[in-house]
Amino acid sequence: MRPLEAPARLAAQQCEFAAHLRDPAAHPAPAGIEERRLQVYRELFFNSLEGLLAGTFPVLRSLRGDAVWRALVRDFYREHASHTPLFPEIGREFVRYLEARAEQDRGDPPFLVELAHYEWIELALANDETDLAAIDCIADGDLLDGVPLVSPLAWPLAYRYPVHRIRADHQPVDPPAQPSFLLIVRGRDDSITFKSIDLLGFRLLQALANNPGRASGRAVLSALASEAGAAADAFIAGGAHLLAQLRERQAILGTVRAVPSG
Repeated sequence: MRPLEAPARLAAQQCEFAAHLRDPAAHPAPAGIEERRLQVYRELFFNSLEGLLAGTFPVLRSLRGDAVWRALVRDFYREHASHTPLFPEIGREFVRYLEARAEQDRGDPPFLVELAHYEWIELALANDETDLAAIDCIADGDLLDGVPLVSPLAWPLAYRYPVHRIRADHQPVDPPAQPSFLLIVRGRDDSITFKSIDLLGFRLLQALANNPGRASGRAVLSALASEAGAAADAFIAGGAHLLAQLRERQAILGTVRAVPSG
């Protein structure tokens, strides 16, 4: 073999070996490797992946049972081409795979994708590299007359299914009439909390996070009152209390510091 052919041959062997590990039934083992050694590799790679996913999706794992769960992981291992080599991102790839399966109508429970996303989101937030200490704001600023600053580590979520209540004896077939709104927050001490919120809290956090014009808290609440067809004064009074609660939960860090003119 000429020297320039060696890298190409090695790459082909690696691809052949990887294809066999992912789907032994469809891809024969590379020649020259002892079956006993191949079995060690097959079990090692699959069990490592299965353990990683089981730790990320404990509720989903408990609902599916051993045989169905391992078959699901095997399908993911065989069918999904991940776009990252990073272990912390494998959970997100699994959610993407479940989204694709849902479009194919593979017989999974209808809530499965949302449940998986809900379980994965804690890991995603834990791995976010945002440093709250580096964010400049007025921690005790006036949330009505100032511009409330939503923490980048506060994520409002909306699900069709009540994913936070799904368990072995509660697996809904149809989504309820009202969606579930949840708020997940990583605080300054890196602890992560989940909290149910209502539609107003969800819309308020959305509006404050998407506030390029830097409207005040009062102006944002007034716009939401018009959207809801509610009396502005009472709506703003209730909204002020909600803003204070969100700051207490560290979903709002404070208010934006004004940029000096000139």
